[in-house]
Amino acid sequence: MNKPSTNAQDKGQDKGQDKGQEQGRNQTLLFSPFTLRDVTFPNRIVIAPMQMYKATAEGMATDWHFQHLAKYAVGGAGTVMTEGLIVDPIGRNTYGDLGIWSDAHIPGQKRLVDFLHGEGVLAAAQLHHAGPKSARQRPWEGLGPLGEAEAARGEVPWQPVSSCEGRTLSHWHQPRALGVDEIATLVRAYGAGARRAEAAGFDLIDIHAAHGYLLHSFLSPVANLRDDGYGGDRAGRMRIVLEIAEELRRNWPAGKPIFFRLSCVDWRKDLDTRTDGWTIEDSIVLTRELHARGVDLIDCSSGGIRAENSMMDYAKRRHKLPRGYQVPHAEAIRSATGVPTMAVGTILDGPQAEEILRKGQADLVAIGREALVDPHWALHAAQALGADPGWALWPPSYGWWLEMRERIGIEAPDAAALARK
Repeated sequence: MNKPSTNAQDKGQDKGQDKGQEQGRNQTLLFSPFTLRDVTFPNRIVIAPMQMYKATAEGMATDWHFQHLAKYAVGGAGTVMTEGLIVDPIGRNTYGDLGIWSDAHIPGQKRLVDFLHGEGVLAAAQLHHAGPKSARQRPWEGLGPLGEAEAARGEVPWQPVSSCEGRTLSHWHQPRALGVDEIATLVRAYGAGARRAEAAGFDLIDIHAAHGYLLHSFLSPVANLRDDGYGGDRAGRMRIVLEIAEELRRNWPAGKPIFFRLSCVDWRKDLDTRTDGWTIEDSIVLTRELHARGVDLIDCSSGGIRAENSMMDYAKRRHKLPRGYQVPHAEAIRSATGVPTMAVGTILDGPQAEEILRKGQADLVAIGREALVDPHWALHAAQALGADPGWALWPPSYGWWLEMRERIGIEAPDAAALARK
């Protein structure tokens, strides 16, 4: 968080504001600290991982990525998480994905981490492999498989891999099933990615095992039809994820947390009546096993196993997104296991986020697309909850002006002039 600014005219007023600010923050859970292992989160707000598809062809971060994430630290979030950093180039969604498969990726990420730490904010890295959804177009180019048009401009398709040979969608590239030796190599790639994230200075890592990507393709019985030790019953389908968790703990500092993002259910009840996929009961079992291997929090999402992304089913059916539609998954896992959870998905404002925490439905809240709309979402949430009545959470060079303008006041619109309009 930004250091409190001094916007009051005199010391007496300053002391009064400081006391009011402290009382306001103490009365909200959203702006209270939270500790996992040796890491203390300054507040409960996490900027969710969001793919931007703006990296170089080699997976390097650019100034664009820096400004994209740096503004959320200025905007008051306690934790800023990168988009999915790809652990193996075969696992890229697109040619625009950021990488963590090479030591060459470390300096670009370290630059971001150093800035976040300078603002008093935690830096989080998501590790990712797109699996059967690899080798595709950027969303604004169609989100379909790379084809002749892309190859003509230098973006040649490559062979995706998955748990099995089944396509995510009928018109996409058919993936190749990973062999057992390749799975062992992949597990080590996650460990290497964790070591590079540590070298860049990240405070926590989040493993993407949701939305129909590689790890979800192993977990879900809809996608995983293997008949070896990495398929079959739930224990077999969970095996690769648990091996990765163990590898991460061997390669990631003991004092730093590990999150796992899950599609807690394959099918959403407001969209589907199918019961053949991964269920909340499966997620509860997996959570217990992950926690036993050193995973600290479950990042609770849903869907995506047979769709372009986790929201496309809603878009195709023209079904509006329910407000906080994934919060019940975070609540169910937290209640059944005692393992901390993070809620994500259409959390739109501070009062809604505060209510989620007050009800014990989650320990952290992740803000994604609302942060795209309003990079100062966290600071506006603080004001809506009475946690920052004097602009003290804002950067001093912002808060000084804003507090003075508020203190002076702005003349109300002329009623007669408005009526004439």
